[in-house]
Amino acid sequence: MNYHILNKLIKKIAIVGPESTGKSTLSLLLAKHYNVSWVPEYARYYCANLTAPYTLQDEVNMYYGQISLEDAVLTIAKDDFVICDTTFITVKIWSDEVLGVTPEVVLGALQQRTYDLYLLMDIDLPWQDDPLRDFPNQREYFMEVWHKELKALNATYKVVGGVADERVKNAIDVIDAFLKIP
Repeated sequence: MNYHILNKLIKKIAIVGPESTGKSTLSLLLAKHYNVSWVPEYARYYCANLTAPYTLQDEVNMYYGQISLEDAVLTIAKDDFVICDTTFITVKIWSDEVLGVTPEVVLGALQQRTYDLYLLMDIDLPWQDDPLRDFPNQREYFMEVWHKELKALNATYKVVGGVADERVKNAIDVIDAFLKIP
């Protein structure tokens, strides 16, 4: 969905996928490559400050934090599109997996707060340990979950693989084709 912010049409391109697939690194590189605004992953900051296992309320808080951050970036964006490091769909996936339920506010937003293009990061990168990552042995499972969620939304998405510069080039090729950049 295009967003009209201050009479300007802005597309949202989301970098999504299972843990440890290079989303944050790639999204920042893409924003720099295109010289466009970047929406960081709110949950990373939120979870870094948790002192207990997260709850359904934490997931709701992460949802609101992500969309608030996204809306703030969209408000000041000067370009035709922004790059989003993940989306609130991650809240749905984690809530379903860890807590067995998705917050109603997230379910209600799935059809209303869409993205124009999703780049689904492939699991072809080696796992990188991080205290905020939980499932090193379930990457294939979560890749299938992402496919299922994106298909359920009838989303426009492409899987992007490759290592290092190849991954960046592959992502740029997908975005250029989507934006029809020669």
